[in-house]
Amino acid sequence: MKAVVFSLGCKVNQCEGQSMIAALQQNGVAATDKLEQADVYVLNTCSVTAEADRKSRQAVARALKLSPQARIYVCGCSSQNAPQAFAEKAGVCYVSGTAQKQDIVAHILRGADTCGAAVTDVRPLPQVFENAPLPQHTKTRSYIKIQDGCNNFCSYCIIPYLRGRSRSRSLSGIADEARAAARTTREIVLTGINASAYGSDIGLSAVDLVRALGDIPVRKRFGSLECTAVTDELLQAMAQSGFCDHFHLSLQSGSESVLRRMNRHYTPNFFLSRVQAIRKVFPHAGITTDVITGFCGETEEEFSQTEAFVQAARFSELHVFPYSERAGTKAASMPQVDKHIRCERANRLIALGERLRDRFIQNQFGRVHEVYAETEEDGLTAGYTANYIKVYSSVPVGQLGKVTFEKPYKDGVKGVKYEE
Repeated sequence: MKAVVFSLGCKVNQCEGQSMIAALQQNGVAATDKLEQADVYVLNTCSVTAEADRKSRQAVARALKLSPQARIYVCGCSSQNAPQAFAEKAGVCYVSGTAQKQDIVAHILRGADTCGAAVTDVRPLPQVFENAPLPQHTKTRSYIKIQDGCNNFCSYCIIPYLRGRSRSRSLSGIADEARAAARTTREIVLTGINASAYGSDIGLSAVDLVRALGDIPVRKRFGSLECTAVTDELLQAMAQSGFCDHFHLSLQSGSESVLRRMNRHYTPNFFLSRVQAIRKVFPHAGITTDVITGFCGETEEEFSQTEAFVQAARFSELHVFPYSERAGTKAASMPQVDKHIRCERANRLIALGERLRDRFIQNQFGRVHEVYAETEEDGLTAGYTANYIKVYSSVPVGQLGKVTFEKPYKDGVKGVKYEE
């Protein structure tokens, strides 16, 4: 039997999918994360936007096109949100949500499910962290899930309703996976639905986690952090524990009034103070961020405040998204900005982000950088520096190598081997 576990959306979903692959392989099933011909498909869905829901439903048709007689199992945020949208589709035999995803493996191994009438088994949201088999890492970097759920309830976000409250993985479980990963990778990325909340439910903190990983001989980074988690103590611990000088801080807006409507729990001035604190400890840090344009009621003046803030913070890269309504959130009932305006503002901010990225890269010329090569592209390898600049070079895939920057190239730079 061959199985495909196809995960859409965030890195947490990817980690959970890799755990299912590992469990299937341990039971003699040939399993992969590539969408190709198979006897069984597990579709691990995403619901962060309406477009993510659409792609999740579309994945059923994609699987059936490859293997019309296959059995299809569905789990994840989109099926937690709307299980019937999947249960009524041809080929689907089992639909669950975000809880106890690993139980799907037992269903597959029993082989008793039929596609005549899908079984819907969406369970209550978990109250504690659900452990899973160590994942089968298929990427050059290893992503390690440290936390699940979120307590923030931003007014635009549906994920807390689909993933539940924040719950943390044990320090020992994370450290064990990190040590196992260090045998095959040179970098680990700590990820969660809200990684900044790590430890708050089990009497620990992100500082404890960082220190616990200090002796593991790989590069380390957080996938994302809230600015409210970036304390001076955390920064010092990261500097002492081999963490990369790259911080992805979710901004969403540089306007204080928009942040209040979003139910984000900080001000632009506080965010900027954390950016400055990072640069005191990590002078060459790459600081990337997410921004939503055209959020409910956003005026041109409020958008201009975001533009000015982005320039003041000197981000190294922006991820820009026009606001997308999600039914079931508080923001869905607020006054909406015209979609054309949302997109026009997004385009303006994307252009600004590209200028800031180019400026950041230019300021990094003349230094020696360590690159972790991950893929091959056009006769070169591509990977990232510790401060998250994409470098095309001759460093072999899977290896760390020192380079200097030669010239801007594609979406990054071309690097040449550093000769000591």
